[in-house]
Amino acid sequence: MSFRFRGGANASSGMGVADHCKGTFLELQRKKAHRYVIFKIDDKKNEVVVEKTGSPAESYDDFTLALPENDCRYAIYDYDFVTSENCQKSKIFFIAWSPASSRIRAKMLYATSKDRLRHELDGVHYEIQATDPTEMELDVLKERVY
Repeated sequence: MSFRFRGGANASSGMGVADHCKGTFLELQRKKAHRYVIFKIDDKKNEVVVEKTGSPAESYDDFTLALPENDCRYAIYDYDFVTSENCQKSKIFFIAWSPASSRIRAKMLYATSKDRLRHELDGVHYEIQATDPTEMELDVLKERVY
């Protein structure tokens, strides 16, 4: 007996990634046009889309406040810091936001679709899984880069 599977690299969820997701990421990465990008899954289109971008002047608090309290999202954050040698640096974080209070179906969908989006975003330095705001506080980012 043989089985046939439909779909591409992410046949388990069948989720696509909208073309503008990669373009928006490149604007953040190369042009510093955004401080952060928040992605959501559009159930109607069955793909990951850009929900919101933050201007370069926005703070980390602005970013965390833009995430929904009770629903999952993916996000990219461009973290600027100064090294012990006094050099200005930047590292890009991928954050998988899956609050404990979100629906089980949403958690499952975001968990199975994450790798597909991550594969499209070439140049991310660190990844954080967060189910609670304390798991992605600014200190967590600082610990990763130092």
